[in-house]
Amino acid sequence: METSSSSGDDVMKWFEEVAKNAGEVQMETLKRILQMNHRVEYLKKWLGDIDDVDNMDAEALQSLYVSMVPLASHEDLEPYIQKIADGDTSPLLTKQPITTLSLSSGTTDGRPKYVPFTSHSSMTTFQIYKLAAAYRSRVYPTREGGKILEFIYGSKQFKTKGGLSAGTATTHIFASQEFKLKQQQTKLFSCSPQEVIFSGDYKQSTYCHFLLGLFYSPQVEFITSTFAYGIVHAFSLFEEYWKDLCDDLSNGTLSPKITIPSIRSSVLDLLKPDTYLATHVRSKCKELEESGWYGIIPKLWPNAKYVYSIMTGSMQPYLEKLKHYSGDHLPLVSAEYGSTESWIGVNMDPSSAPEDVNFTVVPTFSYFEFIPLHKQDHKASHAVAASGGGDDYLEDDPVPLSKVKVGQQYEIVLTTFTGLYRCRLGDVVEVTGFYKETPKLNFLCRRKLILTVNIDKNTEKDLQLAVQKGSQPLVKDQAELVDFTSHANITNRPGHYVVYWEIKGEVSEHILDQCCKEIDAAFVDHGYVVSRKTNTIGPLELCIVERGTFKKIMEHFIGNGSAMSQFKTPRCTSNHFLLKILNLSTIKSVRSRAYE
Repeated sequence: METSSSSGDDVMKWFEEVAKNAGEVQMETLKRILQMNHRVEYLKKWLGDIDDVDNMDAEALQSLYVSMVPLASHEDLEPYIQKIADGDTSPLLTKQPITTLSLSSGTTDGRPKYVPFTSHSSMTTFQIYKLAAAYRSRVYPTREGGKILEFIYGSKQFKTKGGLSAGTATTHIFASQEFKLKQQQTKLFSCSPQEVIFSGDYKQSTYCHFLLGLFYSPQVEFITSTFAYGIVHAFSLFEEYWKDLCDDLSNGTLSPKITIPSIRSSVLDLLKPDTYLATHVRSKCKELEESGWYGIIPKLWPNAKYVYSIMTGSMQPYLEKLKHYSGDHLPLVSAEYGSTESWIGVNMDPSSAPEDVNFTVVPTFSYFEFIPLHKQDHKASHAVAASGGGDDYLEDDPVPLSKVKVGQQYEIVLTTFTGLYRCRLGDVVEVTGFYKETPKLNFLCRRKLILTVNIDKNTEKDLQLAVQKGSQPLVKDQAELVDFTSHANITNRPGHYVVYWEIKGEVSEHILDQCCKEIDAAFVDHGYVVSRKTNTIGPLELCIVERGTFKKIMEHFIGNGSAMSQFKTPRCTSNHFLLKILNLSTIKSVRSRAYE
């Protein structure tokens, strides 16, 4: 079993209890946060010198807190975080020492955001790992002492001006004691040693992840990466690497392409020649190459029970390719819902399809509030105009976790143990039901609009749906969409949308015209349709970029300190450097005739 059954039962029992009394647990959680931090500089500004937090009734304290402390964005807290980064050790946001800052992965397009990371962050990570593992092992039992093929990558940690260590949250987690503890407690061990995870060169790491993953293949219980993109990208590299990997397996050697001494010695310590395994893998790969690598995972890792990673939100476009590599029968299990700021919910039903997954809120991790959102089209008379601008929702006052309603959409607000107070997360979720008293959430999208020229309003979800629809004609030419991004071009009038595609295979002019027209017609936002009809927005432009363009984009971000584990392709960009790569790589461009 994946968790020793007693610790799995214990963590599930604990969760039953907190879920049963979620409303009270939330008030107590807020009380604990305020007991720890009520005199910090940020809170003193709003709450003054409240002394008697310990003796206050939790409900009264909750009312006081939400009436006195305003909703905040990351920008409101940024000056405090910057002071901490610069070495100010006075209690600005927390009384706990902040020694580490995380870079969030959500801002791949702009400059990264710092988020405080404390021992509490590692502790909740360990807790959600254990809880999720317990639910997974009920549905997909694994063998003790088995291996996990993990495509995980630590990024370089650097020091801020004030000497704090900064890096991606995943990097801090892979380096933590808790990560080692997780392996001991769940009785499952990564195929790769720390030297491979922290090599700083994702190509060399990926090669070694595969080499050790194949070496231990009979013992591999599941395959994982932080994001679905990580697995898809790794297997696209496997298509290049497989012959070298078979040679290394056969001889117990390591390709001269692997140049980092610490990786070489750590991998060669584990590897032994295995001609039988190498011959088996080679013959399978020859067959797989013929079939476009369909079902490679179960064919090379026959004992793997599932593939596990974050598959929601901006990862949904990679699901098709992931299904292709996983074949018909290997389950895809969506990983937990969290952000760099806080863990939020656990996937209690690992057998549900990634497209339908719900996350059950863990009420001890942070204090959660929910801003009810209403689409402007059906104006709710009692709703007030969204203060954030930049999107088409009207919003009501935030409600606590115990007051959310099934079927309603919300934006999540967090108060964390790490010093964020009523901080808007920007995630839009829908409440789909309850487990005991704690809500189950379906993640819908990031709230921010990404495409807008004038009165049109399109989110990442709108773009995803348009691209999904527009890419269907590619099947006729046996081609596939590798990746995409977009840009609202307003340099000339009228402005227009530009969608950049990288395609595998040859596509006829006729099919591209059809794709372009389909994408343009698939944006159903009223403002967009009206603007296209009146030509205040010009025809959509579809640009085809050469193969490898999106790898260049990823390498640009990794070169600037982003980690492969946390990389997300920006779905829309106004970043000059990125647009330069995209425009220089464009080999063909067509304009839509949807509104002619």
